[in-house]
Amino acid sequence: MPFLGQDWRSPGWRWVKTEDGWKRCEPFSPALEDGNNQMNDISHAVIITGDDEREVYNTEDCEFAAKKRKKDHFGNNIDSQCFYREKWIYVHKESTRERHGYCTLGEAFNRLDFSSAIQDIRRFNYVVKLLQLIAKSQLTSLSGAAQKNYFNILDKIVRKVMEDQYNPRLIKDLLQDLSSTLCILIRGVGKSVLVGNINIWICRLETILLWQQQLKNLQMNQQVNNGLTLSDLPLHMLNNILYRFSDGWDIITLGQVSPTLYMLSEDRQLWKKLCQYHFAEKQFCRHLIPSEKGHIDWKLMYFALQKYYPIKEQYGDTLHFCRHCSILFWKDTGHPCTASDPNTCLMPVSPQHFIDLFKF
Repeated sequence: MPFLGQDWRSPGWRWVKTEDGWKRCEPFSPALEDGNNQMNDISHAVIITGDDEREVYNTEDCEFAAKKRKKDHFGNNIDSQCFYREKWIYVHKESTRERHGYCTLGEAFNRLDFSSAIQDIRRFNYVVKLLQLIAKSQLTSLSGAAQKNYFNILDKIVRKVMEDQYNPRLIKDLLQDLSSTLCILIRGVGKSVLVGNINIWICRLETILLWQQQLKNLQMNQQVNNGLTLSDLPLHMLNNILYRFSDGWDIITLGQVSPTLYMLSEDRQLWKKLCQYHFAEKQFCRHLIPSEKGHIDWKLMYFALQKYYPIKEQYGDTLHFCRHCSILFWKDTGHPCTASDPNTCLMPVSPQHFIDLFKF
């Protein structure tokens, strides 16, 4: 039974949020009048609606949108967000007598501690790849809270890269895919699939473009070290290091450090091993690229095959899924498994598999 006050016919007071907190709206209130004067400084707002079309709203129309945009801006700057930080979660896809509802991608993204995972160098690439896959196809399937958490984690990733200068190329690819997706959603069907006011998403897109510019102007700091450096190692050790790389771009980047490393990075046998690791023999036999001397150019082969076939992904640490308990968890944290032999139930979860777990 609903609770009724003394005067149940009254529609109630109208409350407005100000800088000093919530205040009751009264006629000719000085506090509210000052707040309205600040909002009147906004003359108009431009919203992208098409390739060449623009809608211009006056002050009254954009007042609510500006408040929402300001609220979201301050919300994203808060480091301690009210999200779960669980070591494992139960993945259930249907309602049972014991559990009602089902686990969604956004719920799993909020509950698992991805915010702390980016501080671990073993999990950093895994989280970034997961965010990139979500940006390509699953951004609109996230709830409003999950989308907010997504951009908070992305902000922490960009700040970490700017401070530590760790793997900026991976972040550039992520921001490029995310900006392309947002441009399509905002211009096309933004008002129907994006959670929140359209101005909030325009503000986020502007932030992404700013991050891209900052990463473009990023200058690597020169390390000052009087001890042993990479160039001081013998050739067989340097060659052994190159053979442990699984990404061709990393080999090229390392080859730019010194003439010796460049010579080792151009080794045909190195690129042949890389092609054989990532691709099957039937795949690279269809795209043979001979060099001027008649030999196979394995370096060009690698980048040509990369356009047609996916490469194998390597991560220092990944999420794992227990098939017996239907629990998703980080491997080093463990989970309360009820199987007689828990190791036989574990299955490593790639970023793409993580998304596929929540497709119904």
